[in-house]
Amino acid sequence: MALAKDIRDSLTLPAFAAPMFLCSNVELAIACRKAGIIGSLTANHCRDLAELESHLSAVSEATDRFADTHLGQKIGPFAVNISPTKDTDDFRAHLAACKRHGVRIIVTSVGDPTQNAPIVRDAGMLHFHDVTNIRFAEKAAAAGVDGMIAIGAGGGGHAGTISHLAFIPKIRAMFDGTVVLAGAVSTGAVIRAAEMLGADLAYIGTRLIATRESGAPDAYKAMLVAGGVEDVIYTRGVNGLPASWLKASLRAIGLDPDNLFIPTGRSIEHLPEGQTPWRDIWSGGQGVGLIEDIPPLAELVRRLQVEYVAACAIPDMAEAARDALRLPA
Repeated sequence: MALAKDIRDSLTLPAFAAPMFLCSNVELAIACRKAGIIGSLTANHCRDLAELESHLSAVSEATDRFADTHLGQKIGPFAVNISPTKDTDDFRAHLAACKRHGVRIIVTSVGDPTQNAPIVRDAGMLHFHDVTNIRFAEKAAAAGVDGMIAIGAGGGGHAGTISHLAFIPKIRAMFDGTVVLAGAVSTGAVIRAAEMLGADLAYIGTRLIATRESGAPDAYKAMLVAGGVEDVIYTRGVNGLPASWLKASLRAIGLDPDNLFIPTGRSIEHLPEGQTPWRDIWSGGQGVGLIEDIPPLAELVRRLQVEYVAACAIPDMAEAARDALRLPA
């Protein structure tokens, strides 16, 4: 598997904090990096490049100060999500700002990575692209991306419908770059399961929204704690694109999750006036069913580490299993 050595060596857990619109704020990115997992921001909710640069600076300066006073402690890499639909000059300007502040990974999604992959490579950063099906994975591989974020069934936001049990091995068989399992990652055991399937990292989204540092409204966090697996609906009935949403947030603005209007294309004109996805209608993956509290990020990562280590001990049973099945060593 091709996870860059400098990234692997800087992690306390093979986990990547997903950059989430309106939720991945400066405080969460700092906390993730301090805890030794990949911390991220998204440029997509910044008004302009100047606002993004201020966020980048805040994260890099805070983690640099932390590193200076915690010598030898691992600091997670820095990642930023940039829309691949930006024109080339604007995309390059965003890359330059990211590079100035030590960003290691650029994430793109909902678009063709072909044009931007060489631009990211020339800037000296790694390019990871979201994929939700095999066709998109094949296009990303052909484009020469460094990593694929495989958003399978049960994921939050714009997820796919393929089970990770098939999706991750299929991508691993065709791609020798970094593979990231995304979707319903709420425990350390799932992070270990991602590795067993062939992934290098696990992408954590919904679970991190329900932390004290995230930028989500308190009501959103409380809804995640109260919700279960069946409280998530996967539909095109919000913005025209297939995505996972919290049924309770739909009801809160007067929509019936069981009787949604499905637009023919990408549109929000059918929503109640003044209501917009992400700000007023909240997303979540099926991992919501395993969320029971809203801890500080550092506490959550420690919990995930304990669960991950316990899950890693399970392969110690391999010798007993071989003997029971009378298989050669």
